[in-house]
Formats: sequence, C-alpha cells, structure tokens
Amino acid sequence: MDHIKQIEAFVNAATRGSLSAAAQLEGITPAVIGRRLDALEARLGVKLLLRTTRKLSLTFEGQAFLEDCQRILNDLANAEAAVSLGGIRASGHLKVSAPAGFGRRHVAPQVAVFMQANPQVSVRLDLTDRIVDLLNEGVDCAVRIGEMADSSLASSKLGEMRRVVVASPAYLAEHGAPRTPAELTAHNCLSLGQQRGWVLRQNVEGEVANHKVSGTFECNDGAVLHAWALAGKGLAWRSMWEVGDDLQSGRLVSLLDEHAAPSVGIYAVFPQRRHLPLRVRLFIDQLKTTFGDPQYWGLGH
Repeated sequence: MDHIKQIEAFVNAATRGSLSAAAQLEGITPAVIGRRLDALEARLGVKLLLRTTRKLSLTFEGQAFLEDCQRILNDLANAEAAVSLGGIRASGHLKVSAPAGFGRRHVAPQVAVFMQANPQVSVRLDLTDRIVDLLNEGVDCAVRIGEMADSSLASSKLGEMRRVVVASPAYLAEHGAPRTPAELTAHNCLSLGQQRGWVLRQNVEGEVANHKVSGTFECNDGAVLHAWALAGKGLAWRSMWEVGDDLQSGRLVSLLDEHAAPSVGIYAVFPQRRHLPLRVRLFIDQLKTTFGDPQYWGLGH
C-alpha cells in the first residue's frame, strides 16, 4: 500500500507541478507528499524530481517512470471499476497470428468463442505459415507448433500435438500395412518433398530418425496430401489436429503407432511484457483450457 501511495504522490506532483497542488488533491499536507517522494527515490535509488522553491521538474529517469506509473494507475482504476460493475471486462483490439491450416480449423473457432464472451474486444486473425515478427507487425499473440527458438519472446505452452502415419482402408486393403518404418519404402508415400522425411522412432528405446520416403506424388500443401490420403492414393504423415476426425470416423487408419515420434508443443508466443493486457491474458487462458485438454483432440476435433 505504501508503494502505491508513493507512486500516486509522484504522479500527482509531477503532473500538477508542485507539492502543494498534489497535497491539496489528496487532502494531506505538502510535507507528507515530500516524505513519500523521498521514500520512493530512496527505494529506487534514482532521482525522479528536481525540486526548487519555485517549481518541480522531471529528470530523464523521472519522465520515463512517470509514463509507466500513469499507465499502472490507470489500469488499476479500470480494474477496480470493472470489478465494481460486476466482473472484469476486457476491451480493446487483439491481433492474433496462427499457422494457416491449424488456425483455420482450431484457432478461428476459439476466436469466435472469445468474442462472444468479450463483446468489447475486436480481433484481427492473421493466418500465415511464415514466422511473423510480433513486435514490428503489432501482433499481440501468435500460436506456434514446435520448439521455441526466439528467446526475445515469452511463451506459454497450450498443449501437445503428435504426428501419425495414416492411410485409407481402401489403400490398406490393396497394398497392406507397413509393420516397421523400413517397410515404408515399399509404399506410395505422399510427401511435402524429397528432402523432408518422416520423423519416427527407430526402436522401443525411443531413438528417433528421419526416414526419407518416396512416392508418385508430392505437394507443398498439407491439405492436399490429406485429401489424397482420404482418396486412397497412398500413406501420409499428418498431425492429429488435421486427421483426428478421420481416425474417429474410420475414414483413415493410423499406422506404426508404436514408432510415433514424441509429441511437440503448441505454444502461445507474445512480446515480453511485465503486464500483458487483460484481453491477451484471457485469450491465452482460453486456448490453454481448450488445447490442454487431451479429450479436445480425441472427441471429433
């Protein structure tokens, strides 16, 4: 509480230009304002205000600190007002980025749910498979799948996702099913390209290897490979988020499950800020609740 009083004294004195004006606003004496300012500067170890008998002026550090303090006090006032009105209300604009296929199927529906629950928030959803620059592009939150490499960003794990080898019952009836990764060479494998293999466990010890596969069809669009697998054209290595419905319905069958590679994480990535806006925190919490539930991926999603 003393820290808040010190900050309020600093903001009021800096914005009104004198200790007496700040004291009058708070209904206390100028001496009390002065003691609070002294305590604040002593605690921070930096001079914030230059005080003379005639006026107050901000130091360079004081000017930067003033902007942060004004925002903090404003956020605090808004939070108290929201609670007093019967619950916290998020507001403002939220910009979200997600991979195109995953975002279309799984993030877009979550945005719709979020906006229904938070009608004062507007949202822009950008679906792209490139790695966006959050800071330069003004993105509040990006959903990414796989290991996080950018240490300048903060991240929160939302859930896990694994990839499986799949084929249609029609393909398996005609060509049989591979029993080991080595037997993939005898099958028509639908791939993204010759240089991109399928990551599978080699053995029960869990050693993982990249298996080069080949076939009569390649495409740089995973949705097309998915469609061709459904059509019985060959085997495909796809993420559970894409083929979960098909496995549930029997349109596709998962193969080599005992050789499946370890799951990878689904993350929310955001700029490193001490205080995330409420709308961003609430959206990330919603994604975590949904994507962190294993049943979400096994019940027709």
